[in-house]
Amino acid sequence: MKKTTRRGHSTLTELNITPLLDLVFVLLVIFIITTPQMINSLKMVLPSGDNKPKPQNTNDLPKINRIQVDDEGKVFLNSNFVSDDQISNSLYALKLTEDAPKVVVKGTDVVEYQNVVKVLDALQQSGITNVGLATQ
Repeated sequence: MKKTTRRGHSTLTELNITPLLDLVFVLLVIFIITTPQMINSLKMVLPSGDNKPKPQNTNDLPKINRIQVDDEGKVFLNSNFVSDDQISNSLYALKLTEDAPKVVVKGTDVVEYQNVVKVLDALQQSGITNVGLATQ
């Protein structure tokens, strides 16, 4: 009769988890690599500067009135000199001739800011609200 030892028939008390950890790490790496590609697959149409519709003729362009303040504080409305006393009157006349006049104010690099503010105040008093400041 053959003797069997208790050792040969013992139950497995420890589970070897090394292959399971390898599998988990491989799956983790796969998800890390594929997830950003799934998120960034959003279709976007970005605007470009070349596809702007261009006006067919000069009648389609809006009329922009230009006010320029030079180094000495002289004011020019559409290249015509306007004295300090006549700025408000010229702007009122401009508002009467156009429904919603568009005005761009430009000061030179060395102009005193007070002269530009004087023009902006006259625009506000005359009720012209479509005003832009030119930077170059």
